[in-house]
Amino acid sequence: MILLLDLDDTLVERTAAFTVWARRFVDGLGGGGEDVAFVVAADGDGRTPRAEVARRLLARFALTLTEEQMVDVLLHDHVADVRAATGVVARLEQLGEAGVTRVLVSNGVGSQQRAKLEATGLGAVLDHVVVSGEVGLAKPDPAVYRHALALAGGAAEDAWMVGDHPEADVRGPGRLGLRTGWVHGGRRWTGDGAPTVAAATAAEVLDLVRREAAGA
Repeated sequence: MILLLDLDDTLVERTAAFTVWARRFVDGLGGGGEDVAFVVAADGDGRTPRAEVARRLLARFALTLTEEQMVDVLLHDHVADVRAATGVVARLEQLGEAGVTRVLVSNGVGSQQRAKLEATGLGAVLDHVVVSGEVGLAKPDPAVYRHALALAGGAAEDAWMVGDHPEADVRGPGRLGLRTGWVHGGRRWTGDGAPTVAAATAAEVLDLVRREAAGA
């Protein structure tokens, strides 16, 4: 069995870490709660292009940083606050012991995503790492899932994809024939291409995947 895994807000609590950083950033500028809300909204759960977020922050706070410098801050200064989602390291260890090949498939910048793996210990429980900024392929492009499967030496019918994004982690891989696990965080599924299994947290989804794979 091959298990493809998203990183942000799946294996790690990325949005929570960014919010902690946003409070610290705003506090350092003498701002308040409305400013924190502005920064978090501008971030868009990490999906707003970093250059766009940088421009919004530079304008809002009249900063003297260049756009490039602000982008670097946005990419890396919250990494120290990133934590692994509860229970995922232990479950990935167990899956590895059971012979499952674990492959990270993440959109993002290589230096940032690999720093998160190092900070959380997740790098030690993954067999391969695929980051869009390093391979020039990004979810939901079918080529990125095929690339990950090739690294793992398997095919779509032997694989699962687990993540929080409906298109990048569920519909995209689902169209290639992968089974999928959706980390919904309290959201309801809408539209077509529903996941094979779904639960609020990554740990719960990984438990469901393991039971499904075992034919329980």
